[in-house]
Amino acid sequence: MQMSFSVRRTAWVVGYLLFILAPIFVMLTGTAEPARDFWTELSVAFGYAGLSMMGLQFGVTSRFRWVTEPWGEDVIYHFHRQISLIAVTLVLLHPAILFVTRPDLLSLLNVVDAPWRARFALLSVLALLVLVVTALWRVRLRLSYEVWHRLHIALAVTAVSAGVLHMIGWGFYLTDAWSRALWIGLIALWVAVLLYVRIVKPLFLIRRPYQVSEVRPERGETTTLVLDPVGHDGFRFQPGQFGWITVWRSPFTISAQPFSFSSSAEATGGRVEMSIRNLGDFTSSVPGIPVGKRVYLDGPYGAFTMGNPADMHVLVAGGIGITPMMSMLRTLADRGDRRPVMLLYGAKDWQSITFREELEELTGRLDLTTVYVLEDPPANWQGERGFINAEIFQRHLTPPYAEHEYFICGPEPMMDAVESALAELKVPKSKYHSERYSFL
Repeated sequence: MQMSFSVRRTAWVVGYLLFILAPIFVMLTGTAEPARDFWTELSVAFGYAGLSMMGLQFGVTSRFRWVTEPWGEDVIYHFHRQISLIAVTLVLLHPAILFVTRPDLLSLLNVVDAPWRARFALLSVLALLVLVVTALWRVRLRLSYEVWHRLHIALAVTAVSAGVLHMIGWGFYLTDAWSRALWIGLIALWVAVLLYVRIVKPLFLIRRPYQVSEVRPERGETTTLVLDPVGHDGFRFQPGQFGWITVWRSPFTISAQPFSFSSSAEATGGRVEMSIRNLGDFTSSVPGIPVGKRVYLDGPYGAFTMGNPADMHVLVAGGIGITPMMSMLRTLADRGDRRPVMLLYGAKDWQSITFREELEELTGRLDLTTVYVLEDPPANWQGERGFINAEIFQRHLTPPYAEHEYFICGPEPMMDAVESALAELKVPKSKYHSERYSFL
């Protein structure tokens, strides 16, 4: 499996680079008009590469399993975020170089007198800038996820469409048949991806609905949704994976919400559970979802799963990061797996420990050791205090630390601290897995 993923990762990277660089190769080798000065050609190359990257973003975030499976959805979304910044930089370099080397072109910023191809360029750049600002500072701007997501998609489509129209309007490199064929193919691919994501996939989901059969309150302002498939067998998932759920709207809506499965992968009848903490926005409405409500579930996704050989599994959870860990523990218990498991669970206080009672029960079904690390422990607390660090690992784990397999999920600062602690203990990156749900 690991070899298969390595081959698919290599193919993914090579294919992505070919799509980005193809417009530049065609530009350099085609039979277009005689080349212009160096800076103009460099500017155009930056613009083509940036536009190609922007268009490919539709595919990167479309949740194709053959793309996400080898990497994990969180890695793909972090890649999307970083490559978007690179694409925007390249697009901005395109006019910046032209304006510096040819100041006469500044007149194109006059939207009243400028030709329509220049207006489309300005529209594309403005849409990109607003897109970046709202993505990086969504919380500061107090935009709800649902509003931001719709705005994000509208701005992305506007930026790419206006960029394509600008390129067509200028047309210097579209006189060559190969260049025209390439851009027609790329544009057709982008449109096909959008049609698949917004029409084909929702049609598939709407024929495979789920029903809320139980809404169960848990400790720590958390609610578990128990979901049963309606008229189909559901899907199989690996413990640690997640799905995208749509509750209050049809699958044709733009926004869906990602949550880990907390149930055992051995559950029968296609039943799945999602345990969701109240963090505002959509999550605050979860306790009010009525039993019998029809919902739509897209999954499974994620590479945060067990499977590599190890003498011991070490699960490190913070807050609601316990959710995928519960799926792992419940699955191991249902399978009768007696390999040693240690759970290091960071929480604010004793009362906010989600699944506390069930973890005690699982200790009898597994070779499980649970270590709670509390920020605000009660007065008589004898356990670990503060935050999970290298000293806590050393107190509770037996060396060699690099022989264990680690799974880390929780708030970003906690995960950064845990990864630093493992680095202190000389644990190679290949031995730990992190699931970061900050791709919204």
